[in-house]
Amino acid sequence: MGPDARRQLVSLPFALVLVDPAHRIAALNPAAEQLLGQSARRLMGRALSEAITFGEVTLCRRVSEGEAQLSARSTPVQFAGQAVRRLDVTLAPVIDFPGWQMLTLVDLGGVGSLSDEDSLLRAPEVLAHEIKNPLAGIRGAAQLLARKLDDKDRALTTLIAGEVDRIANLIDQMQTLSRRSSPPLEPCNLHESVRRAVAVITTAREPMSLREEFDPSLPPVQGNADALVQVVLNLLTNAHEAAEGGQAPQVVIRTRFASGLQFQRAGGEQPVRLPIELRVSDNGPGIDPAVRDHVFEPFVTSKKSGQGLGLALVRRLVRDMNGRIGMDRDEEAGWTHFHVHLPVALERRGAGSAGACAA
Repeated sequence: MGPDARRQLVSLPFALVLVDPAHRIAALNPAAEQLLGQSARRLMGRALSEAITFGEVTLCRRVSEGEAQLSARSTPVQFAGQAVRRLDVTLAPVIDFPGWQMLTLVDLGGVGSLSDEDSLLRAPEVLAHEIKNPLAGIRGAAQLLARKLDDKDRALTTLIAGEVDRIANLIDQMQTLSRRSSPPLEPCNLHESVRRAVAVITTAREPMSLREEFDPSLPPVQGNADALVQVVLNLLTNAHEAAEGGQAPQVVIRTRFASGLQFQRAGGEQPVRLPIELRVSDNGPGIDPAVRDHVFEPFVTSKKSGQGLGLALVRRLVRDMNGRIGMDRDEEAGWTHFHVHLPVALERRGAGSAGACAA
C-alpha cells in the first residue's frame, strides 16, 4: 500500500495552507511552516490576514469571498516580521466543504532567475498548466451532474466533457510543439509503426480505399516508435478528410528507398543522409493555394473546424528524428503527396530484433 493522503501532503515541497470558513488557518504543511517562519502550533487558529498580507487588492478580495478559485504569479506577499517577496499563489475551494479553501504558496526565488528568453520559452508550459487544472474541475463537475440528469439532459454534460477533452488534447499538442527536449531515438521498423497507425485509423473512421505500397527490404530507421505512429496517424487522418466526399476517394501509403537526399546539420557537422521515404497521398481537391506554402506552420489550416496544429506537430516530430517532411501537389493527376524522409538506423540489430522498436 502506498503513502496515505496525510503523508503525501506533508511531503509536498511547496507551502499548503487550509483556510476555514471564518478565514482562519486550520492546518498547514511543513513547507508552509518553513516559508512563514512559524510553527503550525502558533499559526493554527489565527486569522489568515494576521499571518499573510497580499499586496494585490484584488487577491485580498477574492480570498475573503470564500469560494474563489484563482492563480496569481509573482505577486507581492508579506509574512509577519518578514520582507515583502514575490510568490506564485493559488487558491481553490475544497469540494463538498462550503467556505473552506486550499491556499498554496510557491517561492521560486531559490530556483534561480530566468532570462526573458527562457520565460518566453516556458510560457506555453505555464499556460497549459494553468488551463488544464480548471479543465479537470469542469470535467469532474459535468460527470457529477450527469448522474442526476435524465438521458435527454445528460447529452449536454456529455458535450461539455467532450469539449473539455478536445481542449486538453489541443493543449497537449501545444506542449509538444514548445518542448525543448527530443524523445530518445533507436532503430525502428517503419512498417510496424505504419501498421499500428493504419489499425487505429481504420477502426476509428468510416471504411475508405487505402492502398499500401511497401518495400519490405527497407532497413530500420533511426527514430521513435510512438512518434512515427503519431506522424502516420496525422497524415492518414488528413488524407482521409481531404479525399472523402469525392466520387472515388483513395488514399495511398508508400515506403521506398530514395537515395541522394540529405540535410546539413548546424555547426558544420557531417550531413545526415535520409534515404528512407514514407509517402501518404490522397486524390482529394488539394490544399488551398493561399496556405499551401505555410501548411506546416502552427495555426495555419484550410479546414473549417481545424486548429492548424496537426501538421505543425508532424513537422516537429519528424525533425526530432532528424528527418524532413515536404508536400507537393500533382494537379494533372489530381493527387496531393506528403513525403517524410528519415535516416537509416545508426546500428543494425540482429535479424530477430532489427524490426522492433521500444515504445
